[in-house]
Amino acid sequence: MIGIDTNILVRLIVADDPKQAVAARNFILEHCSSEEPGLVRHVVLVELAWTLARVYGLRRARIADAMDQILETTQLDVESSSDVVAAVKDYRAGPADFADCLVARANLSAGCAHTITFDRRAAKLPGFKLLAG
Repeated sequence: MIGIDTNILVRLIVADDPKQAVAARNFILEHCSSEEPGLVRHVVLVELAWTLARVYGLRRARIADAMDQILETTQLDVESSSDVVAAVKDYRAGPADFADCLVARANLSAGCAHTITFDRRAAKLPGFKLLAG
């Protein structure tokens, strides 16, 4: 198995550097398969969402669509994909950032009753509770 870094996914999604976009696409096609997929970790998806929003100015819906495309790509194995699917759904529907959505879902899957936070937007997500302070 081969790990896939954030910048590879960025090139595939935004193709801002045509040469690197082609290299990234060709690498995935030639070295990743449904039998031996490239591994995409949660931290890579968090970095990806941040980069697409802050650096490229993409809106939530486009970022969520990109996450869905990654999840549907058979040559990629997304860490705890069911948590990511739920996090993308939460991200589409609410005001919290993608990182918070993924933290909430991953912690629920790990058996946490909830995740405590001072973040009022995150506290609106399933799995978070606001700590007044």
